[in-house]
Amino acid sequence: MNKPNLSKQVVRLSEQDNVAVACVALPASTTVSAYGVVTTGSIPVGHKVALEPILRGDAIRKYGQIIGFASSDILAGDHVHVHNVTLHDFDRDYAVGQDVKPTQYVDKPATFQGYKRPNGKVGTRNYLGILTTVNCSATVARQVAAQVERSGMLANYPNIDGVVALTHGTGCGMADAGEGFALLQRTIWGYAQHPNFAGILILGLGCEANQIRYLVDAYNLEDTVDCRVLNIQDTGGTAKTVEKCCEYLADMMAFANEHQRETVPASELILALQCGGSDGYSGMTANPSLGVAADILVRHGGTAVLSETPEVYGAEHLLTRRAVSEKVAEKLIKRIRWWEDYTARNDGKMDNNPSPGNKAGGLTTILEKSLGAVAKGGSTNLVDVYQYGEPIRERGFVFMDSPGYDPASVTGQVASGATMICFTTGRGSVSGFKPVPCIKVATNNTMYNRLEDDMDVNCGEIIDGDQTVDQCGQEIFELILRVASGEQTKSEAQGFGDCEFVPWQIGAVM
Repeated sequence: MNKPNLSKQVVRLSEQDNVAVACVALPASTTVSAYGVVTTGSIPVGHKVALEPILRGDAIRKYGQIIGFASSDILAGDHVHVHNVTLHDFDRDYAVGQDVKPTQYVDKPATFQGYKRPNGKVGTRNYLGILTTVNCSATVARQVAAQVERSGMLANYPNIDGVVALTHGTGCGMADAGEGFALLQRTIWGYAQHPNFAGILILGLGCEANQIRYLVDAYNLEDTVDCRVLNIQDTGGTAKTVEKCCEYLADMMAFANEHQRETVPASELILALQCGGSDGYSGMTANPSLGVAADILVRHGGTAVLSETPEVYGAEHLLTRRAVSEKVAEKLIKRIRWWEDYTARNDGKMDNNPSPGNKAGGLTTILEKSLGAVAKGGSTNLVDVYQYGEPIRERGFVFMDSPGYDPASVTGQVASGATMICFTTGRGSVSGFKPVPCIKVATNNTMYNRLEDDMDVNCGEIIDGDQTVDQCGQEIFELILRVASGEQTKSEAQGFGDCEFVPWQIGAVM
């Protein structure tokens, strides 16, 4: 894909494209001077205009790729969107490994100030966490966190970022074996051993399907000062459990406060790549800029994690081309096939995306959305593919299977080990994901100016020609290092992150 100058009426992202994206609102009868076409109606900003006649059934191309097919004849200058675009299957060339190339590592890797943990991992924050096995222990967990907050205990421990209760809506009414159960346990365990937690307390009710003892047995949990487990029923009810939990947390605080930041290489960072509330500019500004930042991190020895399988659907061939082996490519293809079956079993289909907000922002089909979303993954080799919440062991660019629902996807990435999050948005997203800091990257100036208190980086300046994708990518990378070293993001300053722990639920609720 070309890196065009976006400071104009429209931008054509590839010479193969028969549509261009409006950089400003184009009223009817506007002459698009660069291509000699006249708009037949109004074209909203971020939406597509036809650069040539497109006959019914012909492919519509953006990014040099097929994003859909004309459902009726389209004239040059027409608005190209849901009213005249349809989607159907077509062959894709997976060309496994075709785009693999040696990674150009830097001679002197960057560093940040992180927390070295006894298990060798490095954190970017220093939290104490309360994890629940079941929804039935959620209220008690929140009461514990509130009690700690009211007590002022943390004032004596300046090195601790806070105590967070991460609760969820499942853990019972489910089979105590199988895919859904394994996924939930894997998620809880991933958080329990996350390097951004200096200590964790796991709280259950006592009679739930997701028994604490299963977690203890499966993952060899040991009862230590930085890891405590208890059940409400065994402890004597709500009041006694809150009291006991506060005692445990008081012991943990003295231990956690001893942890100090120290200089560590950027290779220790695991960056979660996310987008939400996407628009027509996402694949042109913020996502490719984040892709540049991901490439830089990989060249410094770090790891970048792309996810949201339904939102790479139709663009997976761009990832298989970068797969370092047939085995890695097959892992990704297998997850795509799983999703096709999963949605079909639930009377859905993979092209039920984009969302209403995405469409209002100019995205027409899941293929268009996916092609833009994949840009977050940069251009380096795909070295491995992981299941949801599975520990990430390879360094470099990797993929983790997840839903496209942002909180559930990020929860999986954090469970897999992500210690930083970059989240691009065009419509505007307000969220956070404790214990991991989240950098918000805006795709356009209008939204950035409206939601400036929630946005950390503005890639909308690319549209005006005031910045390039490479410059914004470098800006994002430098901010990643500063945030990893302790600088607060906008979402952290606003107090987000307590409500976005959403483990992916698979299987029957019984």
